[in-house]
Amino acid sequence: MNENLVERALGPDEPPLPATENRDLLARLLKRLAHEVRNPLSSLGVHFQLLEEDLSGLPPELRARIASRIGIIDGELHRLDSIVERFLKLAGPSALELAPVEIGQIVRHVCELLQPEASARSVEIRHAVEPGLPPVTLDSVRLTQALLNIIINGVQAISGPGVVTVSAGRAGEKLWLRVQDTGPGIPAHELGEIFDPYFTTKAEGNGLGLWIAQQIAVAHGGDLSAENAPDGGAILTLTLPLSRKE
Repeated sequence: MNENLVERALGPDEPPLPATENRDLLARLLKRLAHEVRNPLSSLGVHFQLLEEDLSGLPPELRARIASRIGIIDGELHRLDSIVERFLKLAGPSALELAPVEIGQIVRHVCELLQPEASARSVEIRHAVEPGLPPVTLDSVRLTQALLNIIINGVQAISGPGVVTVSAGRAGEKLWLRVQDTGPGIPAHELGEIFDPYFTTKAEGNGLGLWIAQQIAVAHGGDLSAENAPDGGAILTLTLPLSRKE
């Protein structure tokens, strides 16, 4: 069955491939399909979360009228994500779609994506990328998702006007991405808990954003840590190795 699928994808005039090559080609096709779907799906999920937060301020009677539609959208997004996960499992054990990536492009894309929502909260998103950073082999969709979650966390931590600064640079054989906000910072007793699944101190969000971001960092051989800035606010730093050890 898999061989027929690959033959149809290649076209009838192509000579048949050995079974091992067919499986490898099918795996690449499935990974590429999952990658292409997950990119916009990740952005949709983020904006759905932000939409839910905006709707929480509506009058109860209006919220009740649209609750079923919101539930359907949420359910369909989760169903699509499950389909993508199944494609990745069919493609092989690795869930990462690795390719050389320019970190500056990801930083600028994510900041531009979230700036309208941040502006609505009177929060400015700034970015600064160290010049001359080399391309890094990673999963651009997963890293984008991690950075989105970290920046959203920073924006939500600020009540009133403020700034979230996203920076990137190199330290030895590691790349770092840093997100600093001008919020109240993280209480000392919570610094060890903020990456736990479902842990949250905010009314908005489900407490999974930072946990997911940390899992993505670890999958790349990196880490995600948190600290408080000396002059106030929180700093979250995602580190990634410049070269992967196979």
